[in-house]
Amino acid sequence: MRPDQNRAWIETVEPKDAEDLLAEIYSDVSDPQSGAVDSIMAVHSLHPRGMRAHFELYKAVMRGTRELSGGDREMIALTVSKINACDY
Repeated sequence: MRPDQNRAWIETVEPKDAEDLLAEIYSDVSDPQSGAVDSIMAVHSLHPRGMRAHFELYKAVMRGTRELSGGDREMIALTVSKINACDY
C-alpha cells in the first residue's frame, strides 16, 4: 500500500475486519457520529492493548486540567496538528 495524506501507511486492521478485543476497542475509539476511526488510533490495531492505553492517555490529557476548558484543549490540539500538517 502506498502512503497518502489521509491514511496511515503502517499495516492496520480495518474496523470491519476487527474481532474480539480490537472490535471492542474500535467501538470505543470511533467517532460517535460517523463511526470512523482516526489513523492515529488505527496504527495501534496490531496491538489493541496499546490502542487502549493511547486512548486512555488521550482522554486523561483532554479532560485532566481544570484550568483549561474542553474548547481550549481542542483548540490547542487543532493548532498543534495544523503546525505539524496532521489531519487529526
